[in-house]
Amino acid sequence: MIKRKILISTLVILIACTGAAKAEEMLTWEDCVKEARQSHPDLVSAWEKLKQAKASKEITRSAVLPQITGNASRTTSQSPGGGAPNGMVSATSVNRKPSTTYEYDITGQQLLFDGFKTSYDLSTAARNIVAARYNYDVTSSNVRLRLRTAFVNLLNAQELLEVAKDIEARRKQSLELVRSLYNSGREHKGSLLTSEADLAQATYQVSQAKRNIYLSQRQLIKELGRRTFSPIMAQGDMEVKDRDKDRPDFERLAENNPFLQQLIAQKEAARFGVKSAYAQFFPQVFANASEGNINTRWPADKNEWSIGASISLPIFDGGNRFATAAKAEALLDQTEADERSGRDGVIFTLSNMWTQLQDAVDNIEVQKKSLDAARERAKIAEAEYSIGLMTFDNWIIIEDGYVNAKTNFLNTETNALTAEANWIQAKGGTLDYD
Repeated sequence: MIKRKILISTLVILIACTGAAKAEEMLTWEDCVKEARQSHPDLVSAWEKLKQAKASKEITRSAVLPQITGNASRTTSQSPGGGAPNGMVSATSVNRKPSTTYEYDITGQQLLFDGFKTSYDLSTAARNIVAARYNYDVTSSNVRLRLRTAFVNLLNAQELLEVAKDIEARRKQSLELVRSLYNSGREHKGSLLTSEADLAQATYQVSQAKRNIYLSQRQLIKELGRRTFSPIMAQGDMEVKDRDKDRPDFERLAENNPFLQQLIAQKEAARFGVKSAYAQFFPQVFANASEGNINTRWPADKNEWSIGASISLPIFDGGNRFATAAKAEALLDQTEADERSGRDGVIFTLSNMWTQLQDAVDNIEVQKKSLDAARERAKIAEAEYSIGLMTFDNWIIIEDGYVNAKTNFLNTETNALTAEANWIQAKGGTLDYD
């Protein structure tokens, strides 16, 4: 009987552990990157835009290839006969039978010259493909930043919960100490009420930390590209790895930024667009050929063919070509301005993110020293207060300083990791960066 109870208890524990394991999925940063690379809808959208750009180039290319069309028809018709005198209906018109004509042919047309418009359009399409590729990299870089931020936020929320629990336990211990002194007549009621309020605040912060974990899980689930929510936990450390202590060449780094490269590709596409617009003022020359058969019976066996060339030149189109050229030039001017603005923005962002990263990393050491000092002071102050060598007011100030130092140190580590993510994004780091 005892063995049976032990077996049942063991099974219950195993089932509970299995359920807990399923309830909270552990994810490393590498796991998150792999999943987001495959599932994030923004990346899917950017990839489809790249496919559209490639298809647009093939559509443009089709204009320089032969255009071949096949036609087949069967036509039945009846023409009226001659009229009879005095309004009489003639026998010929009454007995005339409808005639049927069968015809099929194949025609072909080949563009010979169009002022190199199609060639310029192909160059424009090629630059648009390049821009679409860089757009995918820009999207990947933005996704990485949001994903890394969500991952770090979840790490922070998890650590913050542990800190909040430690603070709550410390506040309980402090309350017990104050209560014992109050009961012995060595402390007044105001100190007791203050300790109770501090414990209530700590308990509230534990509940708040739990809610923040859920919110951070939601954020990370979104950036993973998952369709449904499931509890997850982030597994990793709070160490900054990509610091770049020596100030880099920001101008050189900017040249490799995918956002700037996208703007350059768009400018080049607009430049070919201007050439294409002016090519519309040249005539179009085509070679034409056709061959077919026609007869009043099937199969049609009377062969017909033709071969020749044609030239087309618009004389007046209501100013369409001039307006198209003006629009293309304005687009080129716009993209040139966008490139210059984008370059300046990227260089400043690189400078700003690098500076913030250095400040954030240096601040970790400062806050670490502050935490160590606050911990030691709190340890000494608690001992002195317990034997009456320190007043409650002085002790609680030191105690609050230690509590705040623990939270500040964790937030400083989180800020440094976020600054690192912003620095990598400024450099154009994508999900393939790590």
